[in-house]
Amino acid sequence: MHITSRTLLFVLTGALAACASNPPPVETAPPPPPPPQAPAAEPAAQPEAAAPPQVDPAEEKKKAELAKLAEDTKAMEAKADQEAARFDDALKAEVKALVAANHPSAGAALRAALKSKHRAPGNAERDAARHPVETLEFFGLKPTSTVVELGAGEGWYTELLAPVLAKKGKLVITAFDPNGPAESRNTLYGKRVKRMLEKSPDLFGKVDVVVIDRDDPKLGIDGKADLVLAIREAHGWHRNGKFDTYVAEAFKALKPGGVFGIVQHRAKPDANPDESAKQGYLPEAWVIQKVESAGFKLATKSEVNANPKDTKDYPEGVWTLPPNFRLGDKDRARYAAIGESDRMTLKFVKPAR
Repeated sequence: MHITSRTLLFVLTGALAACASNPPPVETAPPPPPPPQAPAAEPAAQPEAAAPPQVDPAEEKKKAELAKLAEDTKAMEAKADQEAARFDDALKAEVKALVAANHPSAGAALRAALKSKHRAPGNAERDAARHPVETLEFFGLKPTSTVVELGAGEGWYTELLAPVLAKKGKLVITAFDPNGPAESRNTLYGKRVKRMLEKSPDLFGKVDVVVIDRDDPKLGIDGKADLVLAIREAHGWHRNGKFDTYVAEAFKALKPGGVFGIVQHRAKPDANPDESAKQGYLPEAWVIQKVESAGFKLATKSEVNANPKDTKDYPEGVWTLPPNFRLGDKDRARYAAIGESDRMTLKFVKPAR
């Protein structure tokens, strides 16, 4: 076949045009592989909740008791300061006259003391319930007596006995050590007695104090006393396991023929003394048996301090009643209407040799 040059040119031109319109594919580099994934971090460990501190009930109770003791000590000191300030020159002169006066009998001297302004505020309000003249005359108090008061407390009887005995007799009271351990409530009681005596040297200067060890009470007054008094004390002796010890000390302190006078909150006749003592009460027959087993003889008893209104079944024991009113304002009118506790008044005698 004869291909002309013109034809060949036409063919070549078409081929070149085709190549220009369809260029060869351009090769591209493959995408880089993704970076390796870091291993997932483990969740951070949560701190364990702190365990609540262990509370020792005994330790918490001890802390509460110490806090209450500190509060009570502060209140006692403030009250003692106020009472000491009350003894101005006029009251001091009255006390001197009271102590120096001559009275025909202990009863007359007691009645004079009852009227004196030296008595702590509020104490006279208790006279109607406690019958101090009748009680002490029943026990045979004389102005010449040597008297031992077991447990002066806040001094209710001490402030009456001191002026009666200051001139011709002798008063000895027991108290706990005012310099004892700070954490002991007995130390507070010892300080209270000390502050009471210090407020009036004219009134209390001749009073002897026997410091008592609660766990081993000793009087050291063998055969010198005419009268030993235990006024609302015996339940505490039994509660502390020292009833027999105190009674034995009273027996040793008395002269032959001397009197051991007990005034005590009286439990129901069938009461268990181990339980009733916790409430401040003791059964009368039990007290008589225990005291007589120590060598005393019951001479007689009196109902001068009896109170038939006392039902002896209160939430806070005998301290529910006046003057303590341990429940505060709760049912206060009811307990005020009952009055102070029903009390036995027992006169024991140490037999003559």
